[in-house]
Amino acid sequence: MNDAVKGVRGSRNVEDRRRSGARGGGRAAGGIGGVGLLVVLAIGYFAGIDVTPLLQGTAPTNESSAPRELTAEEEQAAQFASRVLATTETVWENVFAEQLGLEYDPPVLVLFSGATRSPCGGASGATGPFYCPADSKAYLDTDFFVTLSRRLGARGDFAAAYVIAHEVAHHVQNELGILPEVNARRQAASQTQANALTVRLELQADCLSGVWASHVEGLLEPGDIEEALNAARKIGDDHLQKSAGRVPQPHTFTHGTSQQRAHWFATGYESGQVQQCDTFGAARL
Repeated sequence: MNDAVKGVRGSRNVEDRRRSGARGGGRAAGGIGGVGLLVVLAIGYFAGIDVTPLLQGTAPTNESSAPRELTAEEEQAAQFASRVLATTETVWENVFAEQLGLEYDPPVLVLFSGATRSPCGGASGATGPFYCPADSKAYLDTDFFVTLSRRLGARGDFAAAYVIAHEVAHHVQNELGILPEVNARRQAASQTQANALTVRLELQADCLSGVWASHVEGLLEPGDIEEALNAARKIGDDHLQKSAGRVPQPHTFTHGTSQQRAHWFATGYESGQVQQCDTFGAARL
């Protein structure tokens, strides 16, 4: 995909904080309404980010405010992310209009290095990419591409593109009202039931990522889809728990097994239809 994506325009919806650190900020809990507080708590759960400092009135950051120059690799990563984001904008604008009869409002992609802030709490590169519905922004430490390739074994530029598409898929869910609905259901559920709902949410995002991939076939190269499927497998809950030396505990899963993640991505890719991504109505995942 790398050579093909070079011919794609870059998105204007990119906020690069890597030179000077975060300028946005989390707000103290006193400034968040009851619904907003539930959203913050839910996103901390969904994304794995620590929202405690936000609720205490501070947002953590290890960032330096001193400007710095980006490396050539960082510049390349930003260009790649911007172009992949642009493909999601084109695809979802068309899919929303043709399949849903709706208008698509794209998210902003925040690039950061080390740590940053969001209305959903502080984040660091260790948390991985996440989407915050409070500001409709997806957050990505571009070093995660290195982690994905070297530590998780999900190599290839399309695997990296899949990660961006997955976070954009969460924005699609937010646009369609799915995120707030799931959050409301989680509040009335037990921890195990809440985990199960989150799994369905994540698998739906995998499926929607597949829908995106099915509509950018002109950019795909041989092996690209297998790269995405491999990435999905490498970040399955069972695989990650095994890699950490633990016995997989299904009741703790929040993203689905490797097989499930690959299956739902493939479902979206092969159908190209949003309606085929109803993980909440599926009897079996």
